[in-house]
Order: sequence, then C-alpha cells, then structure tokens
Amino acid sequence: MLRDKRGFLALLLPLGFLAVFFFYPLGLILGRSLTAAALPTFFSTPYYGRVLWFTIWQAALSTLLTLLAGLPLAYLFARYQFPGKTIFRALITLPFVLPTVVVAAAFRTLLGSQGVINQTARSLFNLDTPPIQLEQTVGLILLAHVFYNLAVVVRLVGGFWANLNPRLEEAAATLGASRWGVFWHVTLPLLRPPLLSASLLIFIFTFTSYGVILILGGPQFSTIETEIYRQYVTFLRPDAAALLSLVQMIITFSLMTLYTRWQRKTVVMLDLRPQQTTLRHPRTWAEKGALYGVLLVALLFLGSPLLALVLRSFIGEEGQVTLAFYRALHESRRGSITFIPPLLAIRNSVGYALLTVMTATGLGVAAASWLARPSRWGKWLDPVFMLPLGVSAVTLGFGYVIAFRGLRTSPLLVLIAHTLVAFPFVVRSVLPVWLGIRERLRDAAATLGASPWQVWREIDLPIIGRALLVGALFAFTVSMGEFGATSFIIRPDSSFLTIPIAIERYLRQPGALNIGQAVAMSTLLLLVCAAGFIAIERFRYADIGEF
Repeated sequence: MLRDKRGFLALLLPLGFLAVFFFYPLGLILGRSLTAAALPTFFSTPYYGRVLWFTIWQAALSTLLTLLAGLPLAYLFARYQFPGKTIFRALITLPFVLPTVVVAAAFRTLLGSQGVINQTARSLFNLDTPPIQLEQTVGLILLAHVFYNLAVVVRLVGGFWANLNPRLEEAAATLGASRWGVFWHVTLPLLRPPLLSASLLIFIFTFTSYGVILILGGPQFSTIETEIYRQYVTFLRPDAAALLSLVQMIITFSLMTLYTRWQRKTVVMLDLRPQQTTLRHPRTWAEKGALYGVLLVALLFLGSPLLALVLRSFIGEEGQVTLAFYRALHESRRGSITFIPPLLAIRNSVGYALLTVMTATGLGVAAASWLARPSRWGKWLDPVFMLPLGVSAVTLGFGYVIAFRGLRTSPLLVLIAHTLVAFPFVVRSVLPVWLGIRERLRDAAATLGASPWQVWREIDLPIIGRALLVGALFAFTVSMGEFGATSFIIRPDSSFLTIPIAIERYLRQPGALNIGQAVAMSTLLLLVCAAGFIAIERFRYADIGEF
C-alpha cells in the first residue's frame, strides 16, 4: 500500500509539470488562435499560403535528398564489415546531436561568401567575387538539412537492414532477378517500415526547422517556425503567431497519428538474423572501390564543415594563426549585440545545463518508475510523456511568453523550457533498462527485510545507473544547444544569454571580430556536444534505448 502511494506521488510530479508548463501554454495558444483578430483574413492572405507551401516543399525535398544520400551508406553499414566502421558510424551520427546554430555556422564558414572555399578560390585564381554563391539560398538550406539528418537513415534503416535474412535476396537472385529487381521487389518492401519511420522523422525535423532557416536562409526564406518568431518579435502580432503555431501543431500531430495507424496495418512478420551472420568483408576490387568511395564522399561531406569551423576559429583577418577570437570571448565591447561578454554566455549555458540535468533526470526517473510498473495506465501515460517531442521548441517558447509574462525577465523560465525539452530523452533512456529488471530480484530483497528505499538503492539504482547517466548526458547536451524556445524567452538586453543565442546574434553582425567570436563559440559548443555524444555511446547499454 505504501509503495502504491509513493508511486502515485512520483507520478504526480511529472504530470503536474506537464500540466502547468506544457498543456497550459498550448491551451492558451489554442484559445488565442481561435479568437484572434487575424482569423478572418489569415487563410485568404497569400503571404501565409506561401510560407506554408515553402515549409512543406523544402521539408519534402530535404527528406527525399536525405534518403537518396543515406540509403547507400545504410546498405554499406548493414552488409559490410570494414576497418574503422565504429568511427565512421560515430562521425555520421555526430551532426545529428549538434545544435542547429553550430551546423548553420559550420556551413557558413565553409560555403559562405567569406567562407573557406570561396576565400581559397579567390586567392588561388585572383577572383574579385566569390565563385560559389550559396549564401542565403535554398541549396545551402537543403545541404544543411541532409547533413543534419543523414544519421536518421543510417541508424534506422541500416540497423533494420543489417538484421534482414540475406537468403531472401539470394533466393530471388537464384530465380533470375537482377540486382535492381531484387532490391525493388524484395528488399525495398521489407524496408518499408524503417523507411517510413525515417522519412517521417526527417520530414518533421525539417518541417520544424528553425536555426538553419533563420541563419542560412535569411529574411527572404520563411518557414512556419521562423514566421512565428517574426510575427511576434518583429511585427508585434501575437494573434498571427498563435494561428501559425496552431497550424503547425495540427500538421505535426496529424502526421504522427496517420503514421501510427498506417504502421499497425502494415506490420509483417520477418525472418530476422543477428547482424554478425549478415556482415561480410568486401571481396572484389569493385566492392572495395565502391565501399571506400562512398565512405570517402561521406567523410568529405560530413567532415568538411566541422573542420572548416574549427580551423576558422584559429585564423585571423590576415590569414595568420591566432587565438585572438578566443581571447576576445571575455570582452564586452561598446555596441556589442549581446550586451554581455561571450564568456558570460558560456557560463550561463553551463549553469542552465547542470540545473537541467538535475530537474530533467528527477522528473524522468519519476515518470519511468511509474511506467515500469505493471499498470493499465502505462500505455496511456507513455505517449503523454513523449508529447513535448511532437511540439516545436519555438511553439513552446511562444506559449511561455504569453502564459508566464511575469517570468519573462527570470532565468527560471529558460530552465523550465530546457527541462521540458530534455525530459523525454531521460525517460526513453532509462525506461527500457528499467523494464528489463526482473521482479524476483526486488521480491528477494524484500523477503530478506529490505525496505522500499533499500530495494531502490541496492537493486534498481545499480542496474539503471548507466542508463541514468546516459539520460543525464542527453539532458546536458540538449540544454547546451537549445535555441528555439530560448530565442523567444531571452530578451535582447538580458544578462542570462546562452551560447546558441549569442552565436546567432554575432553571425548577424558584420565585422571579422563578430564572425570570429561566433565561430569560436560554435567550436567550443561543438566540442562539448561531441564529448557528450562520445560519453553517451560509451555508457549506453549496447543498443538499448530509443535515442
């Protein structure tokens, strides 16, 4: 009985947090959008139609390009064993865990008008203008989206492909099917579930793209995400921002609902095999050439922006190697766009991240402890705890500024937003391991006289400890890179500025020192996120967990 009461109290904590800081702000957005003065003219205004159309087609094209680029890599990782495979997999996954502002800064550093490639080409060929004109174009946005989401295809599709029984393909080839016929009629239908999952995730990620569009697209390209920000912050039109937020939520949740229903109707039983039985080494020179050729292209595509970002942070205005941009991080110059030294923004981000680890892990453990119990409420509460992943951070940030006006100048609201974004990652990291604990271990400890607290301390905690560490690392990394919600909450003159906000503001300003400081901060954030990713891969239980 006591255990049930404690479990119920543990459940109230995350549910209460979601009720106040998730459902309440979204409810206000819904109410304001339905009573907005702009409602009669919203759908008849061509501008909003163009924003919606651009959001959809750039997301669809980004998804298609990512699938085309990712499928060859997924096949190589699924079917071949080769030296350095673990390192390559880590490199492909790293961009996915990077903050969008870092990805945008990396592509501007590589392909911008003052980027590494253009500067090198102008020096070598004595050109007056940059030969590559990709800055503030759709092409650069699409490249960044493919770079960011390639890991989704390799992880989801490649992981599933590696477990398919190769005898199915061999049987089709024996019956006379060509390689293309085997892929089209046998492999592709079997890959349909992970392909659909990957496509849906990539479409949602690019449909709700914010940092990449804002930094790389410029004012001439606007998605629903960036338009919500502009309507509220620039044009002071919260009614239009609320309507856009509602449209976005309807589309996002509709996609997720349609997908889950379609998936249940198309599930098929498969003859899966361990990956060790399906992997082989490349035998012929043609196989080796194709394998290492694709890997080299992937290495150049994924590594070049990150390498350019790091190198640019050490190159001064005259092309000399210098630490001037890092030394300038402690300076607060007159007329600075951030009003505070960049070093203070770094300190703020680390402080937010540490506090987010404590709050998100506490809420995540409380939620996972209830979901791990045998209960009929589990199947209903599990998706409820995942709902923050289905709403964009920009929409959450907008909901906060209209719901908690009294906290606009308080850093507490930033911490709450970061906690809400990180909380589902903790739940999905801890819950699969917790579900694997055998109940008889707890029963044996209780039989020997252990109290519920002792059972938790001596049985549960040692088993879920590594998964809890992974969840904490996720929370820290997510908080360090959070940009969408924070851009709404943080005021321009706030002393609680974070690294991603400072990077975006410095990138918007002319001058080599501003760009250099933005690149230096991006490099530091890149190193922190890379270290967090390596630690997550090191401490997670093999492939247990959903991230």
